[in-house]
Amino acid sequence: MAGIFWVVIVGCAVGILFPLALISHILRADAGTPAMQDVNSRIAEGAWAFIRRQYSTIGITAVVVAVIIGLILGKLSSPAELEMLGVSAFGLGWRTALAFLVGGLCSCVSGIIGMWTAVKSNVRCAAASHRGLNQAIKIALRGGAVSGFFIVTLSLLGVTVMFFAYGGATHPEIAPHLIVAFGFGASMVALFAQLGGGIYTKAADMGADLAGKVEAGIPEDDPRNAAVIADQVGDNVGDCAGRGADLFESTAAENIGAMIIGTALYLLSIKAGIAPQVAIGWVLFPLVIRACGIIASMIGILAVHSRSEEEDPMAALNRGYYVALVLCAAATVGISKVIFAPLCQGWPWLMLAGLVGIVTSVLVVYITQYYTESRFKPTKSIAEACRTGPATTIVTGMSVGFETTMPTTLVICAALGLTYWFGILSGLDLPWWISGAYGTAIATMGMLMTCPFILAEDTFGPITDNANGINEFTKAGEHIRRVTDHLDAAGNTTKALTKGYAMVSAGLAGFLLFQAYFDRVLLFQGREGQLFNVNLVIPEVLIGAVLAVMMVFLFSAWALRSVGGAASKIIEEVRRQIKADPGILAGTSRPDYARAVDITTRAALKGMIAPGLLPVLLPVAIGVIFAQLRISGFNAPAAVGSFLMVGTFSAILLASFMNNGGGAWDNAKKYIEDGQLRDEAGNVLPKGSPAHAAGVVGDTVGDPLKDTVGPSLHIVAKLIATVTLVLCPLWIM
Repeated sequence: MAGIFWVVIVGCAVGILFPLALISHILRADAGTPAMQDVNSRIAEGAWAFIRRQYSTIGITAVVVAVIIGLILGKLSSPAELEMLGVSAFGLGWRTALAFLVGGLCSCVSGIIGMWTAVKSNVRCAAASHRGLNQAIKIALRGGAVSGFFIVTLSLLGVTVMFFAYGGATHPEIAPHLIVAFGFGASMVALFAQLGGGIYTKAADMGADLAGKVEAGIPEDDPRNAAVIADQVGDNVGDCAGRGADLFESTAAENIGAMIIGTALYLLSIKAGIAPQVAIGWVLFPLVIRACGIIASMIGILAVHSRSEEEDPMAALNRGYYVALVLCAAATVGISKVIFAPLCQGWPWLMLAGLVGIVTSVLVVYITQYYTESRFKPTKSIAEACRTGPATTIVTGMSVGFETTMPTTLVICAALGLTYWFGILSGLDLPWWISGAYGTAIATMGMLMTCPFILAEDTFGPITDNANGINEFTKAGEHIRRVTDHLDAAGNTTKALTKGYAMVSAGLAGFLLFQAYFDRVLLFQGREGQLFNVNLVIPEVLIGAVLAVMMVFLFSAWALRSVGGAASKIIEEVRRQIKADPGILAGTSRPDYARAVDITTRAALKGMIAPGLLPVLLPVAIGVIFAQLRISGFNAPAAVGSFLMVGTFSAILLASFMNNGGGAWDNAKKYIEDGQLRDEAGNVLPKGSPAHAAGVVGDTVGDPLKDTVGPSLHIVAKLIATVTLVLCPLWIM
């Protein structure tokens, strides 16, 4: 099995060398006119200023939390767990704290890489659009690929290094349990990064839209709009830095969850007389299959090109995605046979579970495209509703968003049920719930194989958005703006499908993390190998479930309030500047962009604290309170377990509504701006018309949903899992 591990080494090498080559290619590309470079330098300055302040706050918080976690585990870890792990209480405490800090640090680095790449690519994509659609697509996607490949590789490399540093070579059944906090650290940092960046970007975007487009009658990216630079900065710190940290924690947490389930199979194989170097395949499979995904995604990225200047950008992106998918499916078949055939006669069922994960990723992409692309009925229905005003626009958009929860739910349920069944059919000599869970773990890994490509498409969105803004700011011609308008609309779809992809993978991974939590509870209670039942008829279990639903809505309320408060301040600032200096609208004076950037920065950093702490503290409080009431018969582990399960899927479904509904509102507005909406007489309803104003209102409602709260919710789904998994000694007595 040592030979197959070379795939991980090769995958990591490709994941580092390929984006370095892309960076060289991007930096050699034309950076545009001096005016374009001046705008981009302002964007970069604001983005770096925000990132420094945000990560300074996050860093201090992470260090404090790491110390607290280390002290808690050092004091409260059970003798059974310490004996199983082969460490002292102090050893478990410092290892967990260190893993938390390393995960948090890697998440920070991932966010910074995402932002740096976007800043360098924005202006070059704008310049490339002057030469045609194909050139602009290549710059934007390859700029996004730098971020996507570095983030996925950093996640794979981080988990691999921590696994072997904590004794994975000699005790692979122990190391995954010791690195759980790596995922917790990554999740917590990602939540604050996504929240802070999301509040920033949407406050600035709403301010630019409402104060600029609707009130002053100027475009959002017009140089007379004081919020324009803050809006462009927001695309980088929210959509790039925040999403980079988000997807890093997704891949890390899901990898570790699959490896933990693999440890049970490793021990079983050793008892059956299989050599350890062969049995370790159960634990290493998630790492190997992810490495194959990196290589396949690289080939898919290189396959993307537009066949004509009139082709829909999504068609070019989809072709590259199909190439990556075919290669991932082939790798799944081959790696499954090499690793599982010597271990299990029913290995084809496990292979099929991996293929189901790949098919699931395709379904998510198509569902998201259907509900958010302007060529399909849902988005067109919102645009049609704009003809009768903002109220019908909002109502129609909400109906589209709520409807998207249905196909999302069906895909998650089908994937969970089918892969769980495949795991049982594989004939593993384990309790059925463990073998079934491993089938789901393999499906999750299969789904995540194309993560580098999906992440590249995600960063493609803000790069094209900024490129469009730079072109408008520097008064590029209408034919050039048309290129970046098409790319921007495609970017809205790619951002939405990335969120859907992360959401569904969170649903599959949530099941793995449930299993890991209950296994650890049973270990503390000396009931290893049993099935943990969560009965909603029991009062404390029902209370935990109800509080979980409440937490999801309260988190959303606080995050939305933060966006609304910050947006109000930006709108007031744009109004103040226009009123104080008539030369701004006349084009003879330059607005004070720096003040708008500073207002947004302070509001975002303040607004991320309360919602960010809620999913960390509430499950701990529930567990501790019910543990103190245990003499009355309350079952604290079951109460927290119900909180975990109900909270996970409540967050996923609400995120589906927000992500897809918000994306549809945005593209409905762009559908109108592209001249596609007509009145009953067949006349085009142009920019500045009442229908366009209604579309802008719908877009501003959808913005904080799709770019702040929605993406944060699927981080919440995994954060509550990792925090309960790491801190459960607090309420297990």
